[in-house]
Amino acid sequence: MKKLPVVCPSCESLLRVKTLCCAQCDTTVNGFFVLPVLAQLKPDEQSFILAFIKASGSLKEMSALLDLSYPTVRNMLDDLIVRLNQLENGPIQ
Repeated sequence: MKKLPVVCPSCESLLRVKTLCCAQCDTTVNGFFVLPVLAQLKPDEQSFILAFIKASGSLKEMSALLDLSYPTVRNMLDDLIVRLNQLENGPIQ
């Protein structure tokens, strides 16, 4: 499956979805739709969030899973929180 691009390769602006299609009945919906915040994250950021949720939010468990120190995992989470706040407050240009 292809990765969903979220940034324009030409000008690096945030991309928006224009067309949605139903694979079952071939219905097509056209318009400009903003990607959900989580979909705007990089694949490694999305993976971190999934693992964090599966670990019930335990940084100790994440540290063991990623084989990284607790402070390193805490810093990763802090960076991700900053990124999420930026995305919620508007597109990154």
